Amino acid sequence: MLAVALRAPPATAADQPVRIVALGDSLTAGLGLPVEETFPAKLERALKAKGIAVEVANAGVSGDTASGGLARLDWSVPEGTNAVILELGANDMLRGTDPSRTRQALDEIVRRLTERRIPVLLAGMRGVANLGSDYARDFETIYSELASRHGLLFYPFFLEGIAGEAGLNQGDGLHPSAAGVDAIVARILPKVEELVRRARDKRVM
Repeated sequence: MLAVALRAPPATAADQPVRIVALGDSLTAGLGLPVEETFPAKLERALKAKGIAVEVANAGVSGDTASGGLARLDWSVPEGTNAVILELGANDMLRGTDPSRTRQALDEIVRRLTERRIPVLLAGMRGVANLGSDYARDFETIYSELASRHGLLFYPFFLEGIAGEAGLNQGDGLHPSAAGVDAIVARILPKVEELVRRARDKRVM
C-alpha cells in the first residue's frame, strides 16, 4: 500500500506578509533612538500583535527633504513593496522652502508610486508659527490637497498629540522619545490597518 504524502497548499500572494516602506526623514529614521525603538520597528510589532502579517522597512533619512525623498525614491522603495507611508516635508518647512517646491516633489513621489500600483498613506506636517500665517497655511494645505487629488489615505499631522509635549520628546524638543513613538504608533495604527487592506486588495486583483 502506497503512502500518500500530504502537502500543504502553496502560499498564495494574499498569504504573504505585506511589505510596507516608511519613506521619511529623521522622524521615521528615529534620530537619537535605538533601532528597535524607531517608528517602523514599533509599527511592525504593533501590527503583528494584532495578527497582521507585515514587514515594515525603515527608509527614513535624517535631514531629508521632499526633493531628497524624490531623488532616492526608486532605491528606497524597491520592487516587491506593497505599500508606502510617506512622511516628508518637515525639513522643507524648517528651512522655509517655497511650499510650491515641496508640493511638486511630493506630488511626483505619489504619482510614481501610483503608477506602480502602490497604495500610499500620506502623513502631514504643520507649519511653525514663526514663519508667518500665510506660509503655514500654504504649507499645511499641501497634504490635504494631495490626499484629495490622488485619493490617498491621509493622516493630517504625524506628530499629533506629541508636538510640544516635553515628556514625549527628546531634549531637542523636535524628535519623539521612545514614549513619543509609542503614541504616534497608537494614533496612526487604524490608518495603517486600512493601508494594509488596500495593499492586499491590489495584490489579489
